[in-house]
Amino acid sequence: MNAFVQNQTRHYCSFLAECAVDALMDEVNLTPKPALVDRRGNGAHHDLTLELMERSAQSLKPMFEAMAQVAFEQGTVSQRLREAIGQIGRDGEAVMLAETQGVNTHRGAIWALGLLVTATALNSQKAKTIKAAEICQLAAEIACLEDRFIPEQTESHGQFVQKKYGAGGAKLQAQQGFPVIMHFGLPQLRASRAQYHPEVAARVDSLLAMMATLKDTCVLYRSGELGLKRMQKGAKYVLELGGYATDTGKRALQFLEIDLMRLNASPGGVADLLAATLFLDRVEQL
Repeated sequence: MNAFVQNQTRHYCSFLAECAVDALMDEVNLTPKPALVDRRGNGAHHDLTLELMERSAQSLKPMFEAMAQVAFEQGTVSQRLREAIGQIGRDGEAVMLAETQGVNTHRGAIWALGLLVTATALNSQKAKTIKAAEICQLAAEIACLEDRFIPEQTESHGQFVQKKYGAGGAKLQAQQGFPVIMHFGLPQLRASRAQYHPEVAARVDSLLAMMATLKDTCVLYRSGELGLKRMQKGAKYVLELGGYATDTGKRALQFLEIDLMRLNASPGGVADLLAATLFLDRVEQL
């Protein structure tokens, strides 16, 4: 690889990392989001703030850039690539936890966006145009490879929920090619834009479309099956009223948030997927 190509590659990897961080920043600043951290407050999270989430997102840029770089270096889906980005992700998580003093702000986003950044870097070497479906398929192929070097850990919230409720969680979403994004998040984002809804409303509608369908392990862990059912039913109802762009939709969203706050049900898994949705939407327009 000559010096010019190396320089172009570095710039592109940096750009993909910026897209990922921008997606995280756009997600956390999107307001309103029911029971989630946004510009109004902390939602159902006593340990999170907007400022903390923003600092956490910014701390992840070198990690995303390193993932893109290793994808360019290796050039294809392989066990070696899977384990390389796994280690980069663990190192990035350590940086995040140091920045947040131990608060888990973006562990789920590291997984989802890390896979998508890697897949985009791979895809861009062969395809003339970037398509979300192709990126998600590549991400699925990577996610289906097991990382042999994952250290033994105590049971995560997601693993606990998987055992108790049979919900697949973030790992299965990735291994299936992010179906909630491809079938609900992205289509709703673009459908709302096509109806000339404001961008904020389109993004809130995208969030709601995924809330209405995802078995969010964060919600299941915090509020059980009752919380999940109330979230899904309430989000679906807002969309049936025309979404956040309508007055009736706005009122229904307010009632949904009151309900979720009472149940301590915060859709953190959906928030991660919204950031991933915004990333895919951005890179598909390149």
